[in-house]
Amino acid sequence: MQNLKKIRIERNKWLEWKNIKPMRDAIENIKHIKTDNLDIKLDDWVSALGKERLSNDDFRILEESAKALIPWRKGPFNLCGLKIDSEWQSNLKYNMLRPHFNLKNKLVADVGCNNGYYMFRMLEDKPKSLVGFDPSAIFKTQFDFVNHFIKSDIKYELLGVEHLEYYETKFDFIFMLGVLYHRADPIGSLKSLNRALNKDGEIIVDSFMIDGDDEVCLVPHDRYAMIPNIYFIPTVNCFKNWLNRAGFKDIEVLEITTTDDKEQRVTPWTFGKSLDDFRDPKDPTKTIEGYPSPKRVYLKAKKK
Repeated sequence: MQNLKKIRIERNKWLEWKNIKPMRDAIENIKHIKTDNLDIKLDDWVSALGKERLSNDDFRILEESAKALIPWRKGPFNLCGLKIDSEWQSNLKYNMLRPHFNLKNKLVADVGCNNGYYMFRMLEDKPKSLVGFDPSAIFKTQFDFVNHFIKSDIKYELLGVEHLEYYETKFDFIFMLGVLYHRADPIGSLKSLNRALNKDGEIIVDSFMIDGDDEVCLVPHDRYAMIPNIYFIPTVNCFKNWLNRAGFKDIEVLEITTTDDKEQRVTPWTFGKSLDDFRDPKDPTKTIEGYPSPKRVYLKAKKK
């Protein structure tokens, strides 16, 4: 049994690190901006808009503070007229998955929640509770920045998938998107999800994938699409077997997609490189390392 109280205390200290402190100051800089009676819209652009425009000085402070939090990987957001156009158009993925779940009155977790974009969208379902898990001080700071305007009761934990089974609450529905291929033990990670679920609990989880009917996976030699911590890229059948071994049933393929530059690209709110830089310039069906270009499969499953 892990001592989550002790882990929380240690990880909250991350927010005081020298490189994180200026980002935390960005939140302090905007606290004078009035956020009462904002019009909250939970659609493609998660938005908090006022009836009146901000003064030029306040808008400048808002923009400078938001830029201090670059890179914005997930989004997009519109905060009092400031449009934060993130690297990933996360609305495309969310809208694709939206028909496959109903979170009303459920205890919901988002593992690897980044800055919380998906959780803000999930608020429209009126879940009983929403908890995000992500051990990143930068993403937690971006979440706090956005939530200053949205004013949700979402709980954000600086914890990872390995802490889920020890968490004080069990969940009815868990999302884990963009995480599994970063884990050196994918079946162990899926078992952690299983142990964190209530009876009849459900998950939606995705992974990079390779084509083929065999129950095998690709193990990149060093990097995949210039990403260093990619361990296993399965076929769909291999992925299903992982879920079965982790204690899941009713395994359903929801979608298979090919990542394109409509979904992931460079914007002024990101780093200077993105998908186009990670693919072979002579053959976009391959990564810069020569592996198959990124495709994703999304699966839904129930606890046995």
